[in-house]
Order: sequence, then C-alpha cells, then structure tokens
Amino acid sequence: MNITLTNSIQKLTDQKPLTQDEFVALLEGNSPQLRDILSKEADQVRRRYFGNRIYIRGLIEFSNYCKNDCLYCGIRNSNHNVKRYRLTKEEILSCCEQGYLLGFRTFVLQSGEDPYFTDERMADIISSIHQNHPDSAITLSLGEHSKDSYELFFKAGADRYLLRHETADEKHYHMLHPDSMSYKNRMQCLKNLKDLGYQTGCGFMVGSPFQTIEMLASDLLFIQEFKPHMIGIGPFISHTDTPFSDKENGTLEDTLLLISILRLMQPTLLLPATTALGTISPNGRELGILAGANVVMPNLSPVAIRKQYSLYDNKICTGDESAQCIQCMKQRMEKIHFTIVIDRGDCPSL
Repeated sequence: MNITLTNSIQKLTDQKPLTQDEFVALLEGNSPQLRDILSKEADQVRRRYFGNRIYIRGLIEFSNYCKNDCLYCGIRNSNHNVKRYRLTKEEILSCCEQGYLLGFRTFVLQSGEDPYFTDERMADIISSIHQNHPDSAITLSLGEHSKDSYELFFKAGADRYLLRHETADEKHYHMLHPDSMSYKNRMQCLKNLKDLGYQTGCGFMVGSPFQTIEMLASDLLFIQEFKPHMIGIGPFISHTDTPFSDKENGTLEDTLLLISILRLMQPTLLLPATTALGTISPNGRELGILAGANVVMPNLSPVAIRKQYSLYDNKICTGDESAQCIQCMKQRMEKIHFTIVIDRGDCPSL
C-alpha cells in the first residue's frame, strides 16, 4: 500500500476528517485486502454502539405513481409498461397492523412522488399510524416537498425521512435527472428536514451512470459535513424500460467498501443492507451487515403489488408473505451471528 492510502486508512479508523484526495485514495485502493481491513474495523465500531443487534424496518411501498422522470428509475413517469397502483389508507394501516404483530417497530412509507397523496392525505395516514402504534417510529421516503409539507408530516407523527441526495456533484445530478428537477432544491430539502428535527437520511447509488471516483469522494465529503442520521446506499441496477437500460451495474465490492467507510466515518449511523445489495448477490445483505451495516428492511407491502414497485430489474423479495419474509431474515442474520431485535432502532446519538 502506498503512503497516501496508509495515511487515509489511519485517519479513517481514528475517525478524523478526510480530504477529497484521501477519499479518492481509499476508493482507488479497493482490494480484498483493504475491504478486509476496513470491514473488521467497521465491525468493531458498530459493535461498540449496537452489539450484534440488527434493526428491522417494515417497508410499505404504497404507490408507484410518480410525476418525475428520473433517467434510472423503473417507475419514471414516462414508463408506460408499469402497471400503476395506489394503496388505500385502510390497506396501509393493515400493513402496519400485520407488521406490528410480527415485531416491527419502524414502518417505512415509500412511494413515487404521487400528487394524489396530498399533504393532508399523507398527514392523516401518518397521524393514524402514530395513534395506532405510538411506540413505533415512522420513516418517510416520499421525495421532494416544501418545508411546510415536511413540517406538517413531522407534526402528524413522522420521525425520520430518507431522501437520497443521489450525487453531490451538480453536473452529475443533471446527467441522472430531467431538467425539471434541481440539484439545489434536493440539497435544500435535506437541510430543511434536518432543521425541522427529523432523523434525516441521504444516500446515493454506487456505480450510477457517468459516476467517477472523484464524484464518489465528493459524496463522502458531503456526508462528512452533513452528518445524517441514516444513509441509504446500494449498487446501481439498470431497468429495461429506462434510458439507462444498457448501462453497467454497480458492483458488490465497491458497495461493501463504501459501507465500511461510512460506518467508520460515523459510528452511530443507521445503515441498511439494501434489497439492491441482495439483488446483485445471493448473500449480498449478509455481506453488507458484515461490512458494517445494521439495518434490514423486509417488505410489508401486499404480495400482489410488490412486483409493480420495480425501480430496477430482478428485484428480490417480491413474492414472500410478510411472516415468511421476516422469518427468513431472522434465520439469515442468525447464520452470521447477528440478532434481529424488536426495537424502534433510533440513532444512539439522539
């Protein structure tokens, strides 16, 4: 290993801020040896705050309508091959009820940016979940909204909000999104969420089209400064019905390295081993946990609609009943000596 890489590893494991060049050195130095070093360090750091506990989130994908036309996304507005659906309020509450009985204490409401779900409709749904399950956390992943909208959701009972920033490079952002979307607005939304008191999450796709190592280093610099409570990263996986259908997918190896780096940067992060990671590798989620992740998100959506929430091709976990899904996840985690816990799973620093 060269001196720059050795120094970068030392600073990272000492939890000192890194420069752009030092992040680049880590990313360029990706190798089995480096991943092994950092995953062992990340595991120690994670165990210091979380032990061998893994938090579960019940994911409810309640609408695949979206007004946006992001070039990488399978539910983009102009994809007419998607069978669109919306869950009713009653169906969403039923998913939460079933999830609660299975041991979930965080519900993640995710959708495209669907104008049907007005602020008032969403606030009503959030409030009802909060009243029914006051000991549970509510995470939203609904895209970009005004600060007033976010405040309304927060007052209704939402605790967390995940809004992937996608990239911290403005030019790259415009390569991935239509002209109607704004990098500055995306970043302002994240600031607004944090200012309002949400446990705030950002994130990016690993290996997204046109992404360079320097761009990834900029993502890490942004996260180092922003200090989110959660980070959602996963490999880019192309979708047949998008302009990026022929683009190369992100890799397991790059994603695992980044999970370890993020854990060492911010020891108390809530960091999922994502479905996308499990899609590109049969044991991808387990490897993500071993690299430093501490969250998994089984799907609570009705089985009949899961295949329609297709952000990318070959998405896993579209067929199991919720009870089967959680039992499978428990067994998978136990095999690598981790335990799924019934807990809200808040960020320890809060």
